[in-house]
Amino acid sequence: MKDIKIIILKEEDGYVAFPIGLKGVVVSDGDTYEEAYNNIKEAIKFHIETFGDAILDEIETPLEAYIADLKVSSPR
Repeated sequence: MKDIKIIILKEEDGYVAFPIGLKGVVVSDGDTYEEAYNNIKEAIKFHIETFGDAILDEIETPLEAYIADLKVSSPR
């Protein structure tokens, strides 16, 4: 079993989830946080079944992840 860090974003029309460091494109969504969490878990399982267990050895998982607000002004 391998720990995979995921990010779940709340948007106006629901939630979007994706893993950090997993090779390939794996994205899922849901109407609730729990639904997005469960859907990304299933999407990751399917990704591993499709590309094999070796893909887990290629995960580059950060020690921690941070989200910060940054204000940037246009140069014009």
